Amino acid sequence: MRRDLYTAEHEAFRSAFRAFLDKEAVPHADAWEESGTVDRAFIRAAAENGFLGFEFDAEHGGLGIADFRYNAVMAEEVVASGTAGDTFSMQNDIIVPYLRDLTTPAQRDQWLPRFTAGDCVTALALTEPGAGSDLAGIRTTARRDGDFLVLDGAKTFITSGATCDLALVLTRTGERDGRGTSFVAVEAGTPGFERGRPLHKIGRRAQDTAELTFTGCRVPIGNIVGEPGRGLGSAIGNLPRERLSIAVSAVASAAHALGLALEHVRARVAFGAPLAELQSVRMTIAELHTEIEVVRHYVDRCVLALNAGELSAEDAAGAKYRATELQWDVVDRCLQLFGGYGYMEEYPIARIWRDARIQRIYGGSNEVMKDLVGRAVVRG
Repeated sequence: MRRDLYTAEHEAFRSAFRAFLDKEAVPHADAWEESGTVDRAFIRAAAENGFLGFEFDAEHGGLGIADFRYNAVMAEEVVASGTAGDTFSMQNDIIVPYLRDLTTPAQRDQWLPRFTAGDCVTALALTEPGAGSDLAGIRTTARRDGDFLVLDGAKTFITSGATCDLALVLTRTGERDGRGTSFVAVEAGTPGFERGRPLHKIGRRAQDTAELTFTGCRVPIGNIVGEPGRGLGSAIGNLPRERLSIAVSAVASAAHALGLALEHVRARVAFGAPLAELQSVRMTIAELHTEIEVVRHYVDRCVLALNAGELSAEDAAGAKYRATELQWDVVDRCLQLFGGYGYMEEYPIARIWRDARIQRIYGGSNEVMKDLVGRAVVRG
């Protein structure tokens, strides 16, 4: 079924971005997998070509384009290029709303030009060893000491944590009878702020994920981002966009895996004929194709809803859990169509399979997503 999400401008952007990935990313994909992080030179090249922070205004190096369809195009092309990672989804989809909507003019002048130049990789530090999907359980604290805040605590599973120049840290700051939380921006090099080495993960190995620790870390009061005491509310308000970003990537991954499987079953001969001639294979292909089409059109509708300011938390949660469950099912069944070859690292389907597993966990586990949707439906 024909998609009507994109215009000619989006498709022109797609061509330019894919050409950029083919030149600047694809040749280095294996090296990034080995090192556990993307080269900083790549990030600067992305910035030079206008692919970072394009939602910011021109004064701060952006293009003033606030249309999530461009973000979706980028997610789809990153997946299709075989360079799976979270660089663009993290910086553009997740971080941008915090820096654009919550910062003061002085903070924007300080950080945004560096961001759009590729010189300020930013991390969002929410998850802690004892608090994942339940952000209300965070224990990192920031106590007032004159004109400074003193941070103590730890964060884990932080995307871009090992290489970030700026971390937006959700902390307990004690407003409202001790329940208040705030975002505090901490720059790399601040005494008491330590970035861990990239964690060794099952998949998505090219994207650094690390632990962050804060021990008597002193930052100026002026580094509070957003309204003091309302940090958790700000995080919850931005989660639908983050979850939609995951959903877009998940559907793109499923479609990419199916495309690779189709190439294989058309070429692979067994019992004297291509695998595609087997009825059981054709039925599998039919099921996967139809399921992808159905979920993709729902996710496309969510993209338009986000642009219109109408995407609800439960709709985003539903998109996230359904798209990532679809992704895992499709990728796993496509790997099966490759037989033993699918289990070999040199085949792209193997990397896609291990990269897919985290999608049902981060951004809020799918169990939590289902509960969120269920509560909304029950309450009407």
